[in-house]
Amino acid sequence: MGNYVIVGTQWGDEGKGKIVDLLSEHADYVVRFQGGNNAGHTMVVDGEKFVSHLVPSGILQKKKCFIGNGVVVDPEVLLEEIAYLGDKGVDVSPEYLRLSDRAQVIMSYHKRLDNAREIKKGDAKIGTTGRGIGPCYEDKASRVGIRFLDFLNADVLRAKVIEALNEKNFLLEKYFGEAPEDAEKIVAHCLKLAEELKPYITDSSVEINTGMKNGLNVVFEGAQGTHLDIDHGTYPFVTSSNTVSGNACCGAGVGPDKITGVLGIVKAYTTRVGAGPFPSELFDETGNYMQEKGAEFGATTGRRRRCGWLDMVVLRNAVRLNGLTGLVITKLDVLGGLKELKICTGYAYKGEVVSDFAADLNILDNCTQVCETLPGWDEDITGMRSFEELPANAKAYIKRIEELAETPADVISVGPGREETIVIKKHF
Repeated sequence: MGNYVIVGTQWGDEGKGKIVDLLSEHADYVVRFQGGNNAGHTMVVDGEKFVSHLVPSGILQKKKCFIGNGVVVDPEVLLEEIAYLGDKGVDVSPEYLRLSDRAQVIMSYHKRLDNAREIKKGDAKIGTTGRGIGPCYEDKASRVGIRFLDFLNADVLRAKVIEALNEKNFLLEKYFGEAPEDAEKIVAHCLKLAEELKPYITDSSVEINTGMKNGLNVVFEGAQGTHLDIDHGTYPFVTSSNTVSGNACCGAGVGPDKITGVLGIVKAYTTRVGAGPFPSELFDETGNYMQEKGAEFGATTGRRRRCGWLDMVVLRNAVRLNGLTGLVITKLDVLGGLKELKICTGYAYKGEVVSDFAADLNILDNCTQVCETLPGWDEDITGMRSFEELPANAKAYIKRIEELAETPADVISVGPGREETIVIKKHF
């Protein structure tokens, strides 16, 4: 039996979807434990691309998937995704997908407030996706949120919506100058959605723990990346949930004693979408090369990703925060063709070298990267399936990452396809 948590080590977009899909072949359950449809996981199977935002990546392997209590869920988006996957021949029936009755519901007013706030901030905006994630988590923390359990009781739902709109409509009208929401229209619409989702709603914690007690293997799928964590990321340029591995237990309803290991997904270089500090960012032709060859556009927003050298300050921080037991290095193939590669090993700040990731954005914004240089390779590695086949310089690059991170590389991705993978250590 093995229960593994999968997390991103950078700012998201590391390739978690592909790796969860790969590991799901040997797992029984796949559990999403935080975030919302601000995440986008891309998987390529037999040349066909699948993008999921809420449904765990394990659905393509016909594994039982859970959307845990730590996730905030837009019911319309979830139903659209179920239909999208169904049209592609994927079985997303209640037999394969379960939705926690404790998961919070993203309501229409959450999305409206999210967008209104971002517009009002102007140049000071933080780059939110505008999908209502933050306002929904706010209501959860304020203990006024609506859970899917409430979707099943019309009277409770109506009372909660009316109470919520006392505040939300005041903000929409008086502060943002927008039209108010109508409680009865919202309730009527939600009850229709509830009828469609009712077969999926369950106490997911009980089902997951029962499975583990019976010896089933579980993969816990994180969204975003470590440095978008609400506590440990580049605040306020972060998401609204805890993205680190410790939240897998809270967001799925399992005890920490059930976790076998934690795998950190790290791109062979570094990318970031949206605003916020990025000390290893490149503004030259090499950065453009990574962006174009790596097709670096956000799966959720379509925004161009900022690119830079692999940042070991960021990766070492992720190793510590997540308790990583292994690395999964993705997009190694993108670096092919570069004569020289650099690894950012520290930051120069006011004449000193900083080796720890600072909480102070003023420091991060005024750092310059300190790098070491390694030789690159020209060979196409997408067809290679063992570490020994890789070019000598590619192997040296991987080994140097392992040394600097003090963590072994368990898996290496050499292309977007499921089969374009080198597995060094098996986890099941």
